[in-house]
Amino acid sequence: MKSGFIGIIGRPNVGKSTLLNSITGEKIAITTEKPQTTRNRVRGVYTSLSANDDDSVQMVFIDTPGIHKPRNKLGSYMTGVAVSTLREVDAVLFVVDSAPSSAGGDAYIAKLLGEINTPRIAVINKIDLMPPDTFKAVYDVYERLGLFYRIFGVSALMGKNVQSLTDTLGGLLKAGPMFFPADIVTDQPERFIACELIREKLLLYLDEEVPHGVAVEIESYEEQSGLTRIDAVIYCEKKSHKGMIIGKGGRKLKGVGKSARTDIETLLGTKVFLQLWVKVRENWRDSDFALSSLGYGER
Repeated sequence: MKSGFIGIIGRPNVGKSTLLNSITGEKIAITTEKPQTTRNRVRGVYTSLSANDDDSVQMVFIDTPGIHKPRNKLGSYMTGVAVSTLREVDAVLFVVDSAPSSAGGDAYIAKLLGEINTPRIAVINKIDLMPPDTFKAVYDVYERLGLFYRIFGVSALMGKNVQSLTDTLGGLLKAGPMFFPADIVTDQPERFIACELIREKLLLYLDEEVPHGVAVEIESYEEQSGLTRIDAVIYCEKKSHKGMIIGKGGRKLKGVGKSARTDIETLLGTKVFLQLWVKVRENWRDSDFALSSLGYGER
């Protein structure tokens, strides 16, 4: 069979995680309209088996944080994770949703891509929101760069052209081992995904700068017969943010918990008892110790 690793890179909020979920057919990466939703590498596995082994393929996709100008140590960690991925994969998907500006993030990423020999595919996402002439203008800009094996227009949200993209990627890969069983769509532990689902709901429920200063840590994860008990702590950087997260009468925190519990139950296929606490951990995004303890310390 053919197999390999594919990195998904791009600016924040261009739809990288949505594309990963569309390819795997499962929600393994959280998605919101807020930038910098993804903080760690998330691996998704796409497997297509055929009676003829030569036609079988397994692709391990690595969804990365959006590349941006860091404002703190967490931002530096996130950007470092994305950039280092370029050196570790067999192909790269560069996801964009517009033409690059001369000083923008896409131009910087294109420069990085020009420094590697890895096969590169440009993916113009959100074509369901683009008039045809706008798509053609964006396509022409990336074609003139001369960096890409192919350029695809897709709608990750609608699933449009996603299968054609995966078929093309399969043709780029070489013969290799089967890294994961055929029924695996991610190597991320359920505990990690549950933690991410809680953070996703915080991003959706909270406004302004508060969500970017929030982290979630699972303190207890206990599987029982027909029930999973999860205790999680939500860390924020300011006392005022704690009040915003809890909300008047605790309503906002209850809403976060209810919404997260529903998604976690879908993930696990069992009932979930979820308890959330909110604690202040000042300036944790600039603390090496805090970043390490929360899972952001290594690339």
